[in-house]
Amino acid sequence: MRLTAAFLKMIRLPNLFFIALTQLLFHCCILRPVLTQVGRPPLINGMLFIFLAIASVLIAAAGYIINDYFDINIDEINKPKKNVVDHIVSRRWAMLWHFIMSGLGLLLSFYVSWKTGLWYIVIANFFCIALLFGYSVSLKRKLLSGNILISLLTAWVILVLCLSESVPFFTRNESWSVAANTKILRLGFLYAGFAFISSLIREAIKDIEDMEGDAKYGCRTMPIVWGVHATKVYVAVWLIVLLALLLGVQVYVLQFKWWPAIVYSIVLIILPLLYVFYKLFRARSSKDFHALSSWTKLVMFTGILSMIFFYFYL
Repeated sequence: MRLTAAFLKMIRLPNLFFIALTQLLFHCCILRPVLTQVGRPPLINGMLFIFLAIASVLIAAAGYIINDYFDINIDEINKPKKNVVDHIVSRRWAMLWHFIMSGLGLLLSFYVSWKTGLWYIVIANFFCIALLFGYSVSLKRKLLSGNILISLLTAWVILVLCLSESVPFFTRNESWSVAANTKILRLGFLYAGFAFISSLIREAIKDIEDMEGDAKYGCRTMPIVWGVHATKVYVAVWLIVLLALLLGVQVYVLQFKWWPAIVYSIVLIILPLLYVFYKLFRARSSKDFHALSSWTKLVMFTGILSMIFFYFYL
């Protein structure tokens, strides 16, 4: 039982649930309603969608495992009570599970690509695996590159589905509605952009939280190179950008009078982000930054849940 709990902790089960939920909501609440209006089912549908979602989850889980594998010494300082690898799960088994999950994720990606003809999926997911490995080995210890990579991979969870319906439109000149394709692209990039920026914010906050252990082992993260205050300014700028984009979206949807969606966005997305902004420059301890990181993660969750409204409005 202890080993099972440690394994689930190592693969970050709540985060994997979040990835699967994100793809499920985008598929069911955006892709299917839009495509149903033009009489066309999603290209990745039924079991193919399930296989793609499982592949995404497996690749992410493998990434979490390899990250813990290479972060053993740093985690001993930053989160000694949460460290699993080399305490409960041996390094050898951790590496084996990384390769098993990466391999299964790649096989499922290949099957989806083979059945749909969308070969960019297996190629892109192969690069996701390689980049996650490179992130754990080196990139996460370098200025900005690791944060940008993780944010791009977070956005890819949505873009892989968005592009699966848009790419055939351009490459095969399919006759379904241009308006439907435009709507999918707009909503896909809207949510991918939200995921990208909120992830950039959270990764920078986490860098401040983990500064002690990172500095001891030679990492060149933002707060170590630029200082904590400059990193706070960086986070504040992205918060302002995200808030401006979200307020712009609310102004746009006012014309449709989607009042429940507007109230939801203000109360559960915009106000929590304003709270993070308010608390940012008052944060001092690792505990304070951990709380800000948790708030940002909550906003990412409520932001993704807002896709449910499109099921009723599209």
